[in-house]
Amino acid sequence: MSNLLIKNIKELVQVEYGEPKIAVQGKAMGILPSIENAFLLLEDDKIHSFGEMKDCPTSADSTIDATGQTVFPSWCDSHTHIVYAGSREIEFVNRIKGMSYEEIAENGGGILNSAKRLQSTSEDDLFDQALYRLNEIISYGTGAVEIKSGYGLTVDAEIKMLRVIKRLKEVSPIEIKATFLGAHAFPVEYKNNRQAYIDLIINEMLPIISTENLADYCDVFCDKGFFTTDESKQILDAGIKYGLVPKLHANELANSGGVQVGTEIGAISVDHLEFVEEPEIEALMKSETMPTLLPSTAFFLNLPFAPARKMIDAGLPVALASDYNPGTTPSGRMPFVISLACIKMKMIPEEAINAATINTAYAMDLNSSHGSICVGKQANVFITKKIPSVAFIPYSFGTDLIDKIILNGKLHSYLTSS
Repeated sequence: MSNLLIKNIKELVQVEYGEPKIAVQGKAMGILPSIENAFLLLEDDKIHSFGEMKDCPTSADSTIDATGQTVFPSWCDSHTHIVYAGSREIEFVNRIKGMSYEEIAENGGGILNSAKRLQSTSEDDLFDQALYRLNEIISYGTGAVEIKSGYGLTVDAEIKMLRVIKRLKEVSPIEIKATFLGAHAFPVEYKNNRQAYIDLIINEMLPIISTENLADYCDVFCDKGFFTTDESKQILDAGIKYGLVPKLHANELANSGGVQVGTEIGAISVDHLEFVEEPEIEALMKSETMPTLLPSTAFFLNLPFAPARKMIDAGLPVALASDYNPGTTPSGRMPFVISLACIKMKMIPEEAINAATINTAYAMDLNSSHGSICVGKQANVFITKKIPSVAFIPYSFGTDLIDKIILNGKLHSYLTSS
């Protein structure tokens, strides 16, 4: 056994005693428990103990003096697409010139553009690119992440993506959850025979994924111009039969009915939610599905921002995630997501931090091991530079405020490609 003591912490944020919370909702999202002048003791890869400095242990194998610094649990990012080939800045320029997301997709851009590139990229090359991005998000303080397929859209390419994610799991110092998103878009050759592509997903992709244990979740892009509610149900029901927990892209481009599909089918999360009205809030209130908001996508695409304030005031929980992908959110910087949540969605800093830790851990079924400072949880934390308060994180939206990253109870050194 080895241990690491962090002492003289100005503020230890998101502490929990006893059994960890499942999630935080409504008014409780505005409460962020913390300890001033604190210590944190990590033993092997778990949190051993924490408290006020008057109760601090007198010795440890290694010690970090965090005088004037703040300690947070690592962010959890429950929605990313970091396995992809190349970038799509040309589409960024086309949007500036006035093209819509749907128009770009209709002209062969968007998801289909990424799929074409990915299909011709080797597994090793995809792995190296994705490993670089994984290191990048870790440097921003992320300590658990979900990664989706969905830029393959053929049997071979979707399986290739999921195998890359599996390889990332094997080398990653942080927990990775894998999501099968074969239903991300319809390939051009299936434009006039949508059911044939759905059959390909169900009858050919899912059996291989199950046999090779390549995914934890099954996701569908249920939205205007993509998969209908009936098509989404068909695919998610099939995924459930193969042991994949449902997730859903929903209501990003229109009021698509995706939220209702997700809550009816028992999805662990429904994500995006730029278009949410009373029926969606009512459906979510009656469910255990986590509404997950992706404000950097709305920022990048100039979409309406999800009505977080309305949702929280109604008593719902919300989670925050980055949606890191090449077309609509080329960034995995969770502190910026938190800033956007405060600036554009009127969440107070405490709500945004709860949404980026405990609640987004729930959206990956990691709430018992990640997302807070709690005895027995994974020892994934970061130490900030000297900051005046927790609110300085979203306030100082363009500044790198992390001084040290600790993963699995050890100071983190970056991965290298292999």
